[in-house]
Amino acid sequence: MFKKILKITGIILGVIVLIVACFFMKAYFSVESRRSTHYTVEPQPLAIQQDSAALALGARLVKAKGCTDCHGQDLGGKVFVDDPMLAHLIAPNLTKGKGGLPQDHTYEDWVLALKHGIRKDEKPLLFMPSQEYFLLSEQDMGAIIAYCSQLPKVDREFNEGNTLGPLAYILTDMDKLPMFPAEMIDHKRTLVKEVKAEVSIEFGKYLSTSCQGCHRENMKGGDPVAPGFPVVADISSTGQPGKWTDEQFIETLRTGKTPEGKILKPNEMPWTMAKEFTDVELKALHLYLNSL
Repeated sequence: MFKKILKITGIILGVIVLIVACFFMKAYFSVESRRSTHYTVEPQPLAIQQDSAALALGARLVKAKGCTDCHGQDLGGKVFVDDPMLAHLIAPNLTKGKGGLPQDHTYEDWVLALKHGIRKDEKPLLFMPSQEYFLLSEQDMGAIIAYCSQLPKVDREFNEGNTLGPLAYILTDMDKLPMFPAEMIDHKRTLVKEVKAEVSIEFGKYLSTSCQGCHRENMKGGDPVAPGFPVVADISSTGQPGKWTDEQFIETLRTGKTPEGKILKPNEMPWTMAKEFTDVELKALHLYLNSL
């Protein structure tokens, strides 16, 4: 009887292992196929301004939009995910130093990355939040490109490449991880010229695209953005920020401390990005969140 139980148990375990292996192989080949997809797009022409005002705006936006969080404070690139089960992902060197962008990198190539989430070879970038950047105005995207195009050279090379772990394959296949933002973009959408900077719901909605990656489009939050992260907070009118004054909202995003005394961890809630917003921007964002 005992041998029979062991035999049945072995068969059950074998079937489970086979099912898991088949599921992983399906996920692996599906994700690799998506990784090799070619996107044929025509970059929208942008009039890039190189004046001091545009460069100052670009310098602020690369911080406010999280570019420095992934690519490093000098934008010379860094490893921003290093987990054997999840992935080894490198945010590339955005300067033209050793290991950085090629000397013939053009404005059109910047538009391909920011607006379409694809590389020069027409393949998708990994985990690049272009699904947020493609909603920028011409003015803001142009300012980012202008600033990044004149960065001091940083010599920083990475011998290894991007690799995905088993968890990344499974979560990406289940659409629980936005590994290929190019799939989430309307590539035919034309950028608006400019969005007026004022305390308005419209301007707040424009700014909120930076929040959607974690808090979702309705700003209600929900499941963790990745394994090991906390549940994402509701920041609409029904969440805690809906109870705060504009001054408390601004103070929270400038200091990382809520009116209730909670300390926000930058790796979970990137308030260090949001603190780069102007008072007008933060008031507009708060107004929009409270309208939901």
